[in-house]
Amino acid sequence: MLKGRSLIEPMDLSLEELDELLDLADSIIGEPASYADVCKGKVLATLFYEPSTRTRLSFEAAMLRLGGSVMGFSSADSSSAAKGESVADTIRTIACYADIAAMRHPKEGAPMVAAMSTDMPVINAGDGGHQHPTQTLTDLLTIRSLKGRLNNFTVGLCGDLKFGRTVHSLIKALSRYENIRFVLISPEELRIPEYIREEVLVKNNIEFKEVERLENVMDELDVLYMTRVQKERFFNEADYIRLKDSYILNAEKLEKAKSDMIILHPLPRVNEISVEVDNDPRACYFKQAKYGMFVRMALIMKLLGVEK
Repeated sequence: MLKGRSLIEPMDLSLEELDELLDLADSIIGEPASYADVCKGKVLATLFYEPSTRTRLSFEAAMLRLGGSVMGFSSADSSSAAKGESVADTIRTIACYADIAAMRHPKEGAPMVAAMSTDMPVINAGDGGHQHPTQTLTDLLTIRSLKGRLNNFTVGLCGDLKFGRTVHSLIKALSRYENIRFVLISPEELRIPEYIREEVLVKNNIEFKEVERLENVMDELDVLYMTRVQKERFFNEADYIRLKDSYILNAEKLEKAKSDMIILHPLPRVNEISVEVDNDPRACYFKQAKYGMFVRMALIMKLLGVEK
């Protein structure tokens, strides 16, 4: 169903398509050797106009583990964008060499422009503070794998909810499942954007509340999704310095949490999760990074229309 399509935001996928994708990822996890050559002869272009570690390397690892090849660039400075080339011209050129592309760009909407300029599948690997659909797929696979379901739980989203594209995408995706309740934990300055609050939560009658103190709601949560306060999203460095330590998860705060709660984080972290938490069995953010590779393997297969 997905062959030849692009993925720009999570809502591009129906629930049926999402389930198929996650089922394929589960199959890959179960027997990865069976998928080692399914993309032999295919080329993935990773077009990263801003820095990335996990997303770029997990895309590359995903394609290599499927037997395909990878090419691309890791910053705008190392591409013709530095000379003023447009996104549309870049993608048209890349389509001459590759079969599929993953693009990260600081400008919102750039991957959409790319997708509209080529017949090659384009995957949005993050556009500004807007969307990050493959991180959302990673989050969904992680939650489903560890909790056994994608419905009937309370998820707390903590930290930078204003600029955090992972948060925006995850709220949109989870809002389509039954009996999901959100607890939105952030400073006043970093609350979720109005369009998410009104167009996703209020419009769809999703239960949610907004609070400022993590410890006050810890015992309610089945999933705690931590985010960092991103320095690169601030125009005013003084605001960043004032807010960056607002929300730090440590062992003391976790004393109030459920024994089966899971802690997720899209990474990289700075200091919002104390390293003492890493040894807690509820800490699942490094498992989450590995799930990201498997779900990207499944996505590449689906968009290219290849099978085992």
